[in-house]
Amino acid sequence: MQNILVTGASGFLGRNLMMKLSKNKKFTIYGLIHSSKKNLIKKKNIHYIKGDISKLRELKKILNKNFNYIINLAGNINHRSKIETYNSHYKGLQNLIKVIEVKKIKLFIQIGSSLEYGKTKAPHFEYSKCKPNSYYGKSKFLASKLVQKKFKKFIILRLYQVYGPHQKKNRLVPIIIDSCKKNISFACTDGSQLRDFLFVDDFVQLILKILKIKKLKNGVFNVGCGKPISVRTVINKIKFFIKKGKPLFGKIKMRKDETLISYPKISKINKALKWKPKTTLETGLKKTISFYE
Repeated sequence: MQNILVTGASGFLGRNLMMKLSKNKKFTIYGLIHSSKKNLIKKKNIHYIKGDISKLRELKKILNKNFNYIINLAGNINHRSKIETYNSHYKGLQNLIKVIEVKKIKLFIQIGSSLEYGKTKAPHFEYSKCKPNSYYGKSKFLASKLVQKKFKKFIILRLYQVYGPHQKKNRLVPIIIDSCKKNISFACTDGSQLRDFLFVDDFVQLILKILKIKKLKNGVFNVGCGKPISVRTVINKIKFFIKKGKPLFGKIKMRKDETLISYPKISKINKALKWKPKTTLETGLKKTISFYE
């Protein structure tokens, strides 16, 4: 049996991943969660550990096993808080490295972010210079560099806009779905921003694929669809599927520091890992709407 530690196991990405991982009987899965939450997955090969990754003393007490694989999903989605963002993404990773047996780790999978590129012109290539201009992007970039320095075997996945079931309702797609379901007027920008939207199942399938590859080369990989889509298009598609909703385009001004165009080239991950997303935007949105209904 191989031991896997999944940090941030009760979050959006973590919950979706844990559901799929639990079906693989070759793994004993340990999920690190920040606080007690309802609806945790009850399977014989899943064990939850409650603890705060940003607190070293606490982490030393609870992580007393040897792990073969670590998937680091831990983090704070409140991008406005500099201290919390830094502690959960960078300091938390430092603490994890101090507690675990680094040399025994067969593979460390770090979840990075498109915001590591910051103001870099899209499309983003993995060799593009990173110019993070947000607390979140800077913390993620520091974490990426630390992973490359400390682990012999690592994969860093720079995610773009991932959406799907179990996402918190304060994120873009769930907000739009909720507003349309209630058939209320909701303020938004003009929606001209171009983004890359990836359905969560495609992300999970990528992780499962990585865990199966025996000869894996270290690397940083962009993870997305590779196709820029306007926010306005996403809003209108959700409205069309639900057949309700009153978006007020242009009611909210664009932030001065907001990047208008952000999407990746995914040729590197397609070539190296033979992966590309299979879920169309229409299918992903319909599945997400069904979940919230």
